[in-house]
Amino acid sequence: MTLTPEEPEPVEPDEQGGFDLGDILAQAQNLQQQLLDAQAAVAARVVEAQAGGGAVKVRVRGDLTFESVVIDPAVVDPADVEMLQDLVLAAVREAVAKVNELNSEAVGGFGGAMGGLLP
Repeated sequence: MTLTPEEPEPVEPDEQGGFDLGDILAQAQNLQQQLLDAQAAVAARVVEAQAGGGAVKVRVRGDLTFESVVIDPAVVDPADVEMLQDLVLAAVREAVAKVNELNSEAVGGFGGAMGGLLP
């Protein structure tokens, strides 16, 4: 999911060589709203990550609210709790990496849009 911001109109100097701060502020506010919308869209998404070939599954929303952890009973071995802990940790890390990727994609296009705001 890549959200690209609307390109702001370049700010042109007025007759005196100055800039209309009202236009600059309006463009900045518009860009800020687009960024907030992109962040809200990511926050609503849910990603699932797994480890151990699906033995451990983690579901997390884009705002890093963890929804569930599912563990296949077949991998629950009281004699090897450390392996289960490693699988859970691996799945959580993968889920967080996926959310970070969503966030990067969603706000990545905003860096170039800022260039149109400044002289």
